[in-house]
Amino acid sequence: KHLAVIPARGNSKRIPHKNMRDFHGKPIISWVVEKAVESLHFSKIIVSTDSNEIADIVNEYGAETPFLRPANISDDFSSVFEVIKHAIKFFNEKNIYFELVTLIYPTAPLLNMNDVRKGIEVIDKYDFAMSVSAYAYPIQRALKLNNKEQTISMIDKGNFKVRSQDLDQTFHDAGQFVIGKQTAWLEKNPLTDSRTFPIIIPKSRVQDIDDEDDWVEAEKKFVLNK
Repeated sequence: KHLAVIPARGNSKRIPHKNMRDFHGKPIISWVVEKAVESLHFSKIIVSTDSNEIADIVNEYGAETPFLRPANISDDFSSVFEVIKHAIKFFNEKNIYFELVTLIYPTAPLLNMNDVRKGIEVIDKYDFAMSVSAYAYPIQRALKLNNKEQTISMIDKGNFKVRSQDLDQTFHDAGQFVIGKQTAWLEKNPLTDSRTFPIIIPKSRVQDIDDEDDWVEAEKKFVLNK
């Protein structure tokens, strides 16, 4: 059995009501719900939300909302890992157990379910498989602002003379999905104490959406990837 959990709070500080906002003709969360349903990868797809309005929307597109998320894991400081564990324990208390549990982020309209399939195919040998993407610029050459002096400097000055091609390539969470064995979700963290397989997503199909500029970029990339 394979459970998909899409965490979606009712509000967002930076982009109000982000999960419900119209994205190319329908609520942005509906894109990932539809893709999850159509993929047939999951035996159950739920949205963990504290909002009745979101629940009504996702139910229309084929996701279940078997509970409203408790307030203690719905604030600005709650992690998605707490949300996943809550969903697992909810079903375990009803004697419903899943071998795999996949976290799908609600504002990931560029999600391609073939990437999820790749993770499912390799998960036997790992605890987790997650979407990652390469940084566009070597982070070893990152700069910091010295606000008091209004100047900039390198964080690691030792890399000043190192050629870019000689620096290790680095990656970041692509913000699309994390597949994990149920036991791993309950006992481990995908990035600190586990064996996590990277599903590398090209930069053209990745866009974190934290502000209005990000939203515009996501809309552009969505059109290009249709």
